[in-house]
Amino acid sequence: MKRLLLLFLTVLLALTASAQKSKKFVHGTLIPPAVEPRIIAVETTSSSLILSVRENGSVFQLHFGTKVNETEFAAIPSYAGRYGNGAPAYPATGGRFLGEPALHLRYADGMHNTELHYIGHETTEAAGVKTTTVRLLDYVTKLRVDLVYEAYPEEDVILTHTRIYNAGDKPVTLLSYASGAMTFTSDRYLLTHVNGSWAQEMQVESELLTHHLKVLEDRRGVQNTQLGNPAFLLSLGTSELSETEGEVIAGALAWSGNWRLSFERDAENRLTVLGGISPFASEYPLKADASFRTPDMIWTYSDKGAGQASRNLHRWARRYGVYGGGEVNPILLNSWEGAYFTFTTETLLRMIDDAASMGLEMFVLDDGWFGNKYPRNSDNAALGDWQVNAAKLPEGIDHIAQYAHSKGLKFGIWIEPEMVNPKSELAEKHPEWVVQSPGREIYTERTQWVLDLSNPAVQDFVFGVFDSVMQLSPAIDYIKWDCNRPIESFGSPYLGAEQDRFYIEYVQGFYKVMERIRAKYPSVLVQCCSSGGGRVDYGSLKYFNEVWTSDDTDGFERVFMQYGTSLFYPACVMAAHVSTVPNHQSRNVTPLKFRFDVAAQGRLGLELQPRYLSSEELAYVNRCVASYKEFRDVVFNGDLYRLGTPYGNDFYGMMYVSEDKSRAVVYTYCLRFRQLACDGVPFRLQGLDPDRKYRVVEQNLGDADRPDGAPVTASCWWGNGRSWSGSFLASGAFNPILPSLYSSAVFVLEAE
Repeated sequence: MKRLLLLFLTVLLALTASAQKSKKFVHGTLIPPAVEPRIIAVETTSSSLILSVRENGSVFQLHFGTKVNETEFAAIPSYAGRYGNGAPAYPATGGRFLGEPALHLRYADGMHNTELHYIGHETTEAAGVKTTTVRLLDYVTKLRVDLVYEAYPEEDVILTHTRIYNAGDKPVTLLSYASGAMTFTSDRYLLTHVNGSWAQEMQVESELLTHHLKVLEDRRGVQNTQLGNPAFLLSLGTSELSETEGEVIAGALAWSGNWRLSFERDAENRLTVLGGISPFASEYPLKADASFRTPDMIWTYSDKGAGQASRNLHRWARRYGVYGGGEVNPILLNSWEGAYFTFTTETLLRMIDDAASMGLEMFVLDDGWFGNKYPRNSDNAALGDWQVNAAKLPEGIDHIAQYAHSKGLKFGIWIEPEMVNPKSELAEKHPEWVVQSPGREIYTERTQWVLDLSNPAVQDFVFGVFDSVMQLSPAIDYIKWDCNRPIESFGSPYLGAEQDRFYIEYVQGFYKVMERIRAKYPSVLVQCCSSGGGRVDYGSLKYFNEVWTSDDTDGFERVFMQYGTSLFYPACVMAAHVSTVPNHQSRNVTPLKFRFDVAAQGRLGLELQPRYLSSEELAYVNRCVASYKEFRDVVFNGDLYRLGTPYGNDFYGMMYVSEDKSRAVVYTYCLRFRQLACDGVPFRLQGLDPDRKYRVVEQNLGDADRPDGAPVTASCWWGNGRSWSGSFLASGAFNPILPSLYSSAVFVLEAE
C-alpha cells in the first residue's frame, strides 16, 4: 500500500511540475495553460455520457442519454457566455459558477474559491467494465480532483465517484463533496422519490420540479432510509411517470449514512442533479498529501420508461451491487412475531419441527436469546452482552442449531451489535464507547444507545460480536443484523475536537467491520435489518445478501412498500414474510392467500407461530411453499415488469420474466372493490416473446380462509391451463376476475 501511495505522489508531483512549467501570469494573475479541445465519451450499450474539454481547460457535460456518435459533438461551439453549451462536469465554488456546487472547500487562508482545469484523462478496462478517469487541477491551490466514471455496458449503468487530493502544503476543509453531477435539458422534469416512517417505508411521491433548488436529505446518522431513500427517478418532458414510455434517469447513492440529493433548475431550464454525502455537520479536514474518496453514485438512462430504468439497476445490482446477488436464498420461519421474548428451548424446537413439516428451509432465532446478569426478556436490557441466556436456553445455541440441521433446515440468529442498553454489562464497563455529547443527556430510543463505530476499539468489539456468535455453533448459516435507532445528540469521545469527522467515520467504521466479516465468513447469509427498512442502500448491499423490507408485514401495506422498493432495488434482496392476522402492526385482516401472493414477490418467509394455524391453513401453507419453490428462480433473477401502479388504482399487477424469456410469473391483486371486476380485469403482460406460446397455470388455487376450508379448483382466468402467444397475452386479453377486496392470483408461464 505504501509503495502505491509513493508511486501516486511521484506521478502527481510530476504532473504538477509539468503544469507549473507551462502556467502564465498576467498582471500578477495566474492564467492556466491552454489545452487542446477534445471530447471524452463514456458509453454503455444504449447510452452515452459526453464531456467536452475546452481550450481554457474547463470540462463541461454536453450529453447524458441515448447512445450518440461522439465525434459529432466536437462540432458544438463553446460560444461566449457564462457557461456556453453544456454545464460544468463537476461544478466547484469559484470562478464564474454561482449555482449549487458539487465541490466546496475552505482553504487554510480562509478562501473558498476553486477553479478546476483539465490536465489529462485515461480509460482502462477490466472484466468488461470501462473506467474513465478525468484529472483536474486547481493551479493556485494545487488541489487535485479525479472524476471517475465506471461504465457497465450490458447493464447500461454508469457509476461516478470523485477522488479529492490535497497536493498543497497546508490543510483544507471539505464543506460539500458530491459523488457526481449530471445535467439535463428539457421543458419538464418529473421527480419520483420515496418517503416513509417506521412500518411505512418506501411510499412513492412524484412532483414536477420548478426553478431553483429542490433538496432531498437525511441526517439521522444511521437508519438513513427509514424516512426516505438516496435514490430517485427523473422523467424528462412529461408530467406523468410511465412504466413503458419516455426518457427516465434513475440514480442511487451507495452510502449508508447521511445523504443529500439536490436538483437545481436554472434560468435556462437546465437541471443539474448532485448526489453524495450530506454536508450536515461534516466539514471534513483534509491534511496535506491526504485524499478523500466519495461513495459511488449509480446512474442509468432509459428511453423506454421507468420500467427499463429499474431493470437496468436490478441487473447491475444482481451482478455487481449485492453480496451474493441473484443467489436463491432459503424460505424461512422467523421466531419474532411467533414468540417475541418469551420462549424456551422446547418452544424453539417445536417451531423448527413445524417449519420442517411445512417445507421451509431455515429457522431464524430472533431477539431474546442472550444476557445473564441482565437477561434479555424485553428490549430494556442486555444489548451488548452477547452470552447465551443460561436460564432461558440451558442447552445452548448449538443444541438448537444442530436440531434444525437434523430436520433438514438451515439455522440463523439475530444480533444488534451496534447498540447497547444502559442496563448492560457493556455499558457499565465501557461508557466511553457510547455516542454522546459531553455534559449532556444521552438520549435513549427503544431504551438503547448507539455505540461509536468511529472508534477502532468499538469496531473490534462489533466484529467480535459477529465472530463470537458464529463460534456458538458450526451450524449457524445466517445472521440477522439489526439496527433499531438513529443517532441523536451526536458526539464521539474518541474523536475529541474533530467531531466533524464523526458521521463519515461512523459509516466507514461500519464498512471496515463488514469487510472483516466478509473476509472471514464469505459464505454466511447476512440480512440487513434496521427497524425494518432503515438501511436499504447500495452501500450496505455490498456486504449483505438481503434486507428486511419493513417491520410491517401486513399484506396490503406490503403491496405499496414492495412497489416502492422495486423502483430501485431487485427482488433478490427483498425479504417478504407471511404473518398472522390481525396483523401485529396494522391490525388489518387479509386472507392467507393474499398474504402469500404478496410475499411471493420477494424472498418468501413466515413470521408467525405455526401451532396457531388450523390444519386447513397448514395444508395451504405447504401448497404455497411448494409452488413458490418451482418459480422463485425467476423471482430472484428475472426482469421486473410493473403492470401499472397500486397508487390510485383498484387493481395492480407485476411480473418477472427470465432473461431468456422462457418463463415468467405474474401477480395480480384487487386493492379496492369495484363491481366491474366481475367481468375481468385486463392486464397487458410485458417482456414476453410475442411469437412464442406460453402455458399459463394459476398457482395456489384454494383458500384456507374459506369458512368451510374447502379447496377452490376453478381458476379466476378462463384461459388457465392453456397455451397462448406472448402477443396475445400482451393484448389485454389476459383478464382474470378479481371480484372482491384482497382477491389475488399468481400465474406461472412456461414457454413451449
